[in-house]
Amino acid sequence: MSANDPRRCRCGSGLRWVRCCGLPLDALGPDEAGRALIPAADRALEAWRRGDLATSERLCLEILEQAAGQLQALSLLARICVGARRGDAAEALLRRLARLNPQEIWASFELAQRLIDKRDLLGAEYYARNCIRLAPKDPASHRLMGMLLTLANRTVFAEYHHRRLLDLSGTRDPAILGLLAWNLTNQGRIAEARALYRESLAAAPDQVRVLLCSAINEEADRAFDAAAALLDRAARLAPQDRRLTAERATLLTRQRAYEPALKLFDGLGGLTTDEALQKGRLLDAMGRYDDAFASFVAARRQESTVPGSGYKAEQATRTAARLRDFFTADRLALFEPARSVPETAQPIFILGFPRSGTTLVEQVLSAHPRISAGDELPIIGDLTRVLPGLLQSPLAYPQALMELCMAEQRAGADRLRDYYLQAAAALNFIEPGSAFFTDKMPLNEMHLGLIALIFPTAPLIHVLRHPLDVVLSVFSNRMSHGFDCGASLESAARHYVLVMDLVEHYRSQMKLRYLQIRYEDIIDDQEGSVRRMLDFIGVPFDPACLDFHQNRRYARTASYGQVTEKLYASSRYRHRNYQRPLATVLPILRPLIDRLGYS
Repeated sequence: MSANDPRRCRCGSGLRWVRCCGLPLDALGPDEAGRALIPAADRALEAWRRGDLATSERLCLEILEQAAGQLQALSLLARICVGARRGDAAEALLRRLARLNPQEIWASFELAQRLIDKRDLLGAEYYARNCIRLAPKDPASHRLMGMLLTLANRTVFAEYHHRRLLDLSGTRDPAILGLLAWNLTNQGRIAEARALYRESLAAAPDQVRVLLCSAINEEADRAFDAAAALLDRAARLAPQDRRLTAERATLLTRQRAYEPALKLFDGLGGLTTDEALQKGRLLDAMGRYDDAFASFVAARRQESTVPGSGYKAEQATRTAARLRDFFTADRLALFEPARSVPETAQPIFILGFPRSGTTLVEQVLSAHPRISAGDELPIIGDLTRVLPGLLQSPLAYPQALMELCMAEQRAGADRLRDYYLQAAAALNFIEPGSAFFTDKMPLNEMHLGLIALIFPTAPLIHVLRHPLDVVLSVFSNRMSHGFDCGASLESAARHYVLVMDLVEHYRSQMKLRYLQIRYEDIIDDQEGSVRRMLDFIGVPFDPACLDFHQNRRYARTASYGQVTEKLYASSRYRHRNYQRPLATVLPILRPLIDRLGYS
């Protein structure tokens, strides 16, 4: 087969498509033909060892055309493609190798790193976990897993692997100390993070990234002078680093020095997606609404050039339909709900579309001495993935819940409840004496059926905000929640309607301990709204909840700056400043606006 043969796979492996990317992985497996080709594979290995890569590759291709699952030839060809930086071919071959031989740790490690580089964190996690299984005492395995979890913002688990890395390596690597500190920052453990940043910078003072992260830590703690000093240090080392300029603009914005912040953005030239969104929010704060919206549009246009970006509409629609079809009153009557565990702190689920005010509500509630802040807990999402295994079901969620009809699984909902509570306890955020903790993971409301099954008496506080305000705010902030629905105004509007329709379905099919609270009502009648929520939860009123802005915890969302200030009304009905561009989504949202009682 010649090098120009059109049958060759486009990935660049050199194999025919039918023996490469066109061959289902399920159809592969080491077979008799592969074993018969071991002598040829040994010759390929000898050629590779003496540096004759051309001969080694030719032999591997001949072998794999006859036996696509021959492990030695597959491993050699993958190594050759990795070395030659033939990325698509390397990834295709590594996937095949890792599937056929999970014990080949180098393949799992290399594949995980490649997927991390592509920001396919979910795909990378499968292979990174395999590295931990195969080499639990190898610092490199924990370094890989810690990096992945840091990027995924799963900060408590990332902290564990970074600490394990430090223990196994027997060193205090300044770069790892900086990563560990960053994860503590994002858990709101500002003082602990500060100590680690200082240790890291004492050992290696010229780490620009660590100086930047330390400045962000100080800015989050409202120590603006300290943050500025750290940025000055970093700028002397890397005067052209635009990340420092963007963070200095953030710092100036926090201090309401809007004009100097804007000059910094204007001096950056072509802006990244995050920078353009940040500039747009700055222009909004300055009252320059047309310019702000133009900046938001530019950001989303820039984002659209990234492969895989955009709203996953088909996936979102399929997911909602599957949940709606499964969670019906008749089917739920078949299941035994989980029993309560009164001696354990219980969750309060703060529901709401991203940017609806859930961070504000959590900040208010967690100022109460009997309520701990859990922030965005990933546990419900994790539970939907592990649930089939916990219930020993061959089906995926939600159909796997049908196992609860089996005699031996009648108490299965208790087991799911315990998984959630144990995972929450392992995160170590529940303060002593707390009777409740908050879980405000965005779009948990898509899984209200599961939540009601395992916590039938849990308080569900659904935060509402004018749909036009929500959609505008989602469009003007970077977030991955909701199948990347923030890619456009229209996709944000369509996903909001999809989710709210699903909530209405749940409410019609099951009894929920459910309270709607409006963001606008909290602004208009703060004390009345706070008393209403606390009464609903079942805890006495505490004046500290009115002074939520004194709550020193760091809220890990785009709203972290706003919730450290007293209530203000400028973000209420913000959509009125953007009537012309929002007119395009009004037909999508009007039925929901009317249903919720907004004008």
